[in-house]
Amino acid sequence: MEKNVREIQEKYGVVGRSKELKAALLTILKGKHLLIEGDVGVGKTTLAMAISNYLKRPLYRIDASEVFDSTKLIGWFDPPLVLKKGYCWESFIKGPLTEAMLKGGILFINEINRLPEDTQNVLLPVMDEKKLVIPKLGDIESKKGFVVVATQNPEAYIGATLIGEALKDRFVWLKLNYQSEDEEVEIVKQKVSKQGEPFNEEVVRTAVRIVRKTREHKGIERGSSIRGAIDLAEIVLDEFKNGPLTIDQWVEASVMALSTKIEIKESLNKSAADLIKEIVLDELGLKKQETRFLWKNP
Repeated sequence: MEKNVREIQEKYGVVGRSKELKAALLTILKGKHLLIEGDVGVGKTTLAMAISNYLKRPLYRIDASEVFDSTKLIGWFDPPLVLKKGYCWESFIKGPLTEAMLKGGILFINEINRLPEDTQNVLLPVMDEKKLVIPKLGDIESKKGFVVVATQNPEAYIGATLIGEALKDRFVWLKLNYQSEDEEVEIVKQKVSKQGEPFNEEVVRTAVRIVRKTREHKGIERGSSIRGAIDLAEIVLDEFKNGPLTIDQWVEASVMALSTKIEIKESLNKSAADLIKEIVLDELGLKKQETRFLWKNP
């Protein structure tokens, strides 16, 4: 299993996550359904996609929403084809659940706790008995290899709802936390290098540290994910081509990259920009905005 995990990490660029990859891989190989929970941007989708590709199973993705009803999940009859051929498989447009079952694939549901309750209920007999009843067509059984892999944000998040206890009971649960600073630095370096841009490692590390401080700040309800560090590093590295940045430029780049990625506590009478500025100045260790941040490109 350790060899399989290393292969996934190397082939699909997954940084760290050895324990989580092993747990997820074992769950899926045993034919169990997997629920991955974690904050925004911790790599839930990356992990699921990497395992699916490694196992060479077809993956059918759903981005859940309040309007994703059971018809979109199962499929529907095309009216013109019904008039021509009647109610048969030729006139039926398969939904992602039906496709995944018939082909022994993975049904990947992103943010399952956004699905309406009646859509969630469709999954219950499928996950238990591997069977689905399609009106006018009859029962279908899933081929070997079919599993449901779903993600959800923590229940404390604004806009998140609870999935039903019956549905939760059918999943094996895996929690993803934020990764270590060194692993996050490696992720940012990996993403930046894919853009073909040279990078200064200290710039990347500073971007990661700024983002990690947004998760620790007492005035911030929810800090930025690694996506904030990637955006910040790319903005700064682009500006860095013209020479070292001023503190003002670091603050401006951080506000641009992070303002939409943090959630301020309601009791705090400060803007996101003010808090981000405080964090940047604290990280750089300089309070005078005119002081230049003297780094040089490699």
